[in-house]
Amino acid sequence: MQAWRVHENGEPGEVMRLEETDAPTPGAGQVLLKVRAANINFPDALLCRGQYQVRPPLPFTPGVEICGETEDGRRVLANPALPYGGFAEYAVADAAALLPAPDALDDAEAAALHIGYQTGWFGLHRRAALQPGETLLVHAAAGGVGSAAVQLGKAAGAQVIGVVGGPEKARVAEELGCDVVIDRRSDDLISVVKEATGGRGADVVYDPVGGDAYAKSTKCVAFEGRILVVGFASGAIPTPALNHALVKNYSVVGLHWGLYNTKDPEAVRRCHDTLTELAAKGAIKPLVSERVALKDGAAAVQRVADGVTTGRVAIVPAGPEGAAA
Repeated sequence: MQAWRVHENGEPGEVMRLEETDAPTPGAGQVLLKVRAANINFPDALLCRGQYQVRPPLPFTPGVEICGETEDGRRVLANPALPYGGFAEYAVADAAALLPAPDALDDAEAAALHIGYQTGWFGLHRRAALQPGETLLVHAAAGGVGSAAVQLGKAAGAQVIGVVGGPEKARVAEELGCDVVIDRRSDDLISVVKEATGGRGADVVYDPVGGDAYAKSTKCVAFEGRILVVGFASGAIPTPALNHALVKNYSVVGLHWGLYNTKDPEAVRRCHDTLTELAAKGAIKPLVSERVALKDGAAAVQRVADGVTTGRVAIVPAGPEGAAA
């Protein structure tokens, strides 16, 4: 089979190599999956760089989220077991963690439903307790993680303010349904949020960026607001001023979705059922901006790493025309 493999850490476009290799052999409790579509996540770039919290042995194949096909023909969602990731024709995954791929979504959309939407659902509902009528501020609203939060926020009945970088991403955020769009390159984020909320501020902030995005969020979060820390795509990890949280009476809430797979796997399945229902109703639909062939995988991962993509980019081993369910 063909697989992208990383033999040394560095930038994805430099260290990912497309190679002929044997199909992986499943271990105890694992299954072999034919990869129908693999969604590219920012952690895939961090894996290549050796900066992710998990560091698989070299050489390894990146790709942490796929829509695959079991040997008996079922379409499933899976998080491949590294070092045999999803940027390949075949991957392995834990059998107990497989989830059925929603019929309403094609392979690339289904692959993109898992991590980003589960993170959004657990973050907004379990951790931040978003309520109908509240205001949700989403950073990187046109990206893969942010676009999921926008759709889930709208489905929950919130007013959604999306923050993006540049006019093209602003257009995408508007199409996603954001009630207000802020271009961080040209707009004053703090004043726009306060104006849009009548001076109250955002009840929930969804922050997968960190750095300056977090700092500005603390200045426009509402009384009893919740700043949801999801990731640090900017590369800068903020140090919260707890005296500021005390004085303004807001919460800083962390979310590590992966822990639910071990701490409460049944909650992950219930969440998937809810997401499947929302997809069937058309309330959510992953934004897949690109479907690329396997041979173009390294360049696609590099674009995601560079932050120049919108929505999700999916690698389709059978070719982009093979993405349909």
